[in-house]
Amino acid sequence: MKNLFYWYLLIVGMWLFSSCTANLEQVETTDLDRESVFADSAYTARFLSQIYTDVGYDVKPNRFKTEAFGMAIEHGGLQTACDEAAYKVVSDVTNDVMFATGTINPVNAKEDDVWKIAYVNIRRANVFMKYVEGSPITENVKKQYKAEARFLRAWYYSMLLRHYGGVPLIGDNIYEVDDDMKTSRDTYADCVKYIVDECNLAALDLPDKFRGINTGRATAGSCKGLISRIRLYEASALFNGSDFGKTSDFPKELIGYIEYDKERWKVAVDAALDVIKMNTFAIYSCHICNDPTDKKGTPEPGWGFYAIFHNNDFYKIPDGGAGVIYPDGTYAEMLFEYRPGTGNQREALFGAPSCGGNGNGGYIYHDMVEQFPMKDGKTINDPSSKYSYNPLKPDEGRDPRFANTVVWNGSKLTSAGDMNHVVYTHVGAGVTSDSFGSGTPTGYYIRKFGHRQLAGNHWLATSQAFDLIRYAEILLNYAEAANEYYGPNHEEVLGEHIVSPYNVLKTLRERAGIEPGDDGMYGLKQNMTYEEMRDAIRLERYIELAFEGHRFFDVRRWMIAEQTQNKQMRGYKIERSTNGIEKGTIVNVRKHTFRKAMYFFPIPYKETVKSKELLQNPYYE
Repeated sequence: MKNLFYWYLLIVGMWLFSSCTANLEQVETTDLDRESVFADSAYTARFLSQIYTDVGYDVKPNRFKTEAFGMAIEHGGLQTACDEAAYKVVSDVTNDVMFATGTINPVNAKEDDVWKIAYVNIRRANVFMKYVEGSPITENVKKQYKAEARFLRAWYYSMLLRHYGGVPLIGDNIYEVDDDMKTSRDTYADCVKYIVDECNLAALDLPDKFRGINTGRATAGSCKGLISRIRLYEASALFNGSDFGKTSDFPKELIGYIEYDKERWKVAVDAALDVIKMNTFAIYSCHICNDPTDKKGTPEPGWGFYAIFHNNDFYKIPDGGAGVIYPDGTYAEMLFEYRPGTGNQREALFGAPSCGGNGNGGYIYHDMVEQFPMKDGKTINDPSSKYSYNPLKPDEGRDPRFANTVVWNGSKLTSAGDMNHVVYTHVGAGVTSDSFGSGTPTGYYIRKFGHRQLAGNHWLATSQAFDLIRYAEILLNYAEAANEYYGPNHEEVLGEHIVSPYNVLKTLRERAGIEPGDDGMYGLKQNMTYEEMRDAIRLERYIELAFEGHRFFDVRRWMIAEQTQNKQMRGYKIERSTNGIEKGTIVNVRKHTFRKAMYFFPIPYKETVKSKELLQNPYYE
């Protein structure tokens, strides 16, 4: 049973952060023993900072890696493992490719993934919480640090929970190499309770929100935001009394509840309301471009949707226009953030070849491109829309989130300092390295997260940080749970504000830059049925939270993955003649295959073989 939970000492030769409480990014190495670390306040703080390094691991767009000649080679992430983006075809086979092709199993699943990452950091948190008492730091700081570590431990358990279902809870134990370890999986319900209880306890000793130098650290807002996510998952179809796993000998309680209980949706409603009632967070809805190097002061519907992914640049811009002030600027929406450092890695992962892109982050599918509504909020096929959809010019008359998410034929990006570089994906006359088949297999690239002044082939760098929990998710959590429990017309009156499924969708669409229309409905149908509202909320999550690590898990918890992930995925090929006439064709790109087992990740075989008590997930045996 040795090494089952990666018992690494984590002190000798460990990675320590080079600053104390302020900087969660830069690192250095040192050789210290446990006593030395916790005898020094600076080293103690750096040890805590170390536990933050992997908080965004599971949703990183380059999560999946292989190794060659001792060097890590990056590939895609959850976006290329689901119906958001096509993976780049290379000789290496990674977990995202195996999920897309339906070939994932316990033997070929890469071991050095969430199972290992999470338990390493859970052990780090246990070490910290045990030995921090002996550190020469003030009691108030010690209390805060312990609360942060408690939240981080819960965070890594939540990472495990949505990948594998119930996992072994090891409490405060710090297993050493010769110890007998607990290897049996706890029930899904017990894991939920543990995470929620730990978050509630941590929240007592943390501020609602950090500002300034401590921005990015765990807060009470982080704790409540994680509880909201956990409660939403708990109430969802896969976990709330589904038939998944019931036909096998597997103990169903390890991956969900045996019986359905509608009251779990009420608990999810209340968990989201706990965040909303904090009155600390807001949707950053600014329609004036405030980028000093790009049309500063110019009206741009939906600019706030771009800005929130570049908090380091725009956090000092509190004025949203129309008399609305955001004291925290773009950080108004941030509940928890991943801070990997500075660079232009995302621009390289997603960019076109002429902009220094390598394609490892994947290429957005035409199927997803068509999901964005028109600028009046109507679908692309709605004859009542005042805008006409033209796939040859897909940005015209579209939801402004489209232009901030997708790169299409004729998009302007930055390349080696040229901020007006045009990306051409067509084939035929004037073909470039960015063209269909040569650069992209789908006819598109991914623009979301990319900085307007950066490129993968330029020396400029910026923060690569991104939100792990943002307020838009919390509002969508509320809308989904409220619709499931009360119905589409339910409203909560919170002081001068009304919260409802309709208002959530309107709020997000207003920030997106969609026109309200004469009826003020932002293209939404009035008097929707429960099913219509459910589909509207799911579509909004698909668009608003694209490439943020949600879609992969959403289609699973909704139990629709056998439809959405088991189909031919398509691209759009534009052929240009010598006289400039363009013709577009929808083409097949990747055939996605979904097996029933793939509602959960397989626990790596190298782990289950060490103990008969560690049961593999259903349908993988």
